[in-house]
Amino acid sequence: MSDRPDIDACAALVERGDPDRFLAVMAAPPAARPPLMVLYAFNLEVARAGWVTKEPMIARMRLQFWRDVVAEAGEAPPRAHEVAGPLASLIVSRSLPKLLLQSVIDARETDLERDPFADEARLWRYLDASAGDLMALAVRAVGEPQDAPARDRGAAQGLANYLMAVPALEAAGRAPLPDGRPEAVAALARTGLARLRAAGNLARSARPALLAAWRARAILNQAVRDPGAVAAGRLGQSEFARRGSLLWRSLVGM
Repeated sequence: MSDRPDIDACAALVERGDPDRFLAVMAAPPAARPPLMVLYAFNLEVARAGWVTKEPMIARMRLQFWRDVVAEAGEAPPRAHEVAGPLASLIVSRSLPKLLLQSVIDARETDLERDPFADEARLWRYLDASAGDLMALAVRAVGEPQDAPARDRGAAQGLANYLMAVPALEAAGRAPLPDGRPEAVAALARTGLARLRAAGNLARSARPALLAAWRARAILNQAVRDPGAVAAGRLGQSEFARRGSLLWRSLVGM
């Protein structure tokens, strides 16, 4: 993908662990790909912290490792991890706010809880931090800051992905939704669509980062029409529709 082995290592991680975001990055202009691959590799590492071990203490140690990587960026040599060096360089070169990165990490503490969302407000706080702040960082990495609308779009994308993951979360013994009744699921999806509308049209420079949310509208509309598809694991698109919609978004913008 590039002439930098460290970026290629990040890209390989994203390709294996987050194929939707990998496709989105590959649809972006070449200059935007390295910073996005680094951010998404970082996100993948923190997102799986609570799933690679059954020991909460070990998961928290993994999250603390990434807190330290972020805190030390520009202050000390990067830690020994294939994503740590590229991430530290990106933080410094693009002046990424460490508080936003820490927010993405802190959100993943919630993944360690069996029944994490007592109400919808707490679910949205999780989505705002985990997916919304990631989108805000991605926009900053490729252009000028547009944090509030980027967070709206990212949180909506996070909800779409989260709804698709509900069957797997339930199979793992989690209670992922504050209210799993069909009418509540449909209302939640409608709120996600409202967040997409609220985001409006971001500046052209943000488009490479926005491609990561290319499936959100279709998935949320499906959940509104057929909320039972969430628990049944029927949310999603055919491979043709999935790739075709990405191509369309990359041509016309988000």
